[in-house]
Amino acid sequence: MILVTLYIFSLREVKVDCMFQGGLKIKKIACLGFFMLFLAGVVFVGTDALAVIPLITDDTGTQGKGKFQVELFGEYSEDREEGVTGKETDISATFTYGIIDQLDISISVPYQFLRAEDDEGMEKADGFSDVAIEAKWRFFEKNGFSFALKPGITLPTGNEDKDLGSGRSTHYLYFITSKELNPWAFHLNLAYIRNENKGDDRNDLWHASLASTFEIIKNLKLVGDIGGESNPDRSSVVPPAYILGGVIYSPTENFDIGLGVKGGLTKPEADISVRGGITWRF
Repeated sequence: MILVTLYIFSLREVKVDCMFQGGLKIKKIACLGFFMLFLAGVVFVGTDALAVIPLITDDTGTQGKGKFQVELFGEYSEDREEGVTGKETDISATFTYGIIDQLDISISVPYQFLRAEDDEGMEKADGFSDVAIEAKWRFFEKNGFSFALKPGITLPTGNEDKDLGSGRSTHYLYFITSKELNPWAFHLNLAYIRNENKGDDRNDLWHASLASTFEIIKNLKLVGDIGGESNPDRSSVVPPAYILGGVIYSPTENFDIGLGVKGGLTKPEADISVRGGITWRF
């Protein structure tokens, strides 16, 4: 798992042309590190690990009837392309409530700071982006194996003229599966996203991602995440794809601190991101 994190600072890139038109930019240490983690988990089998901040891939866990969760999250990303350096800072607060033991509802309020610099100067924008409302229903659970569905919508609260929102309400549906094998846990997400927008972006997007966690000592987990989705830009068929490594520290049963580093595997994805936050359940 340490290899996954170190990949961000790794040595050289190679082109793999067999998967996506235009080539797939992969850093060797990243892929080897993640798949060593994943395969090791398959080999060393046996609870209670959930995918939270800094992971992108969600888990099937719910809060329980009448319980709350608050997540405060931040991410800083940099991307350089054709002489332009883009810098983006995202912060968000997510509030989740357990309606029944197997069903949660949540609302996420995000705020963005955008910067683009080149030799001629800098453009910047900031403000609230599109608010997301989601539900998560865990409909199956047996022997550490579980399935969930997570439908959601976004509200056009961000200014699309400043690239802070799509200008229209979007909706999506995630299928989530989790398998817990103490001290490992694995999570798979498959999703369809109806990307309504006022621009000329693609409307139909697909997402797939896989995450793994490993509890190395009590209250401390190493985490890895890899995934990608359809490129909304109609001029490109190369999907944004990422790999992530990080840690989750839980000083108490109901409080988590997560920190991770994410790197782009393909050109459309941001080159590097640092993401982290806190999760409080009560």
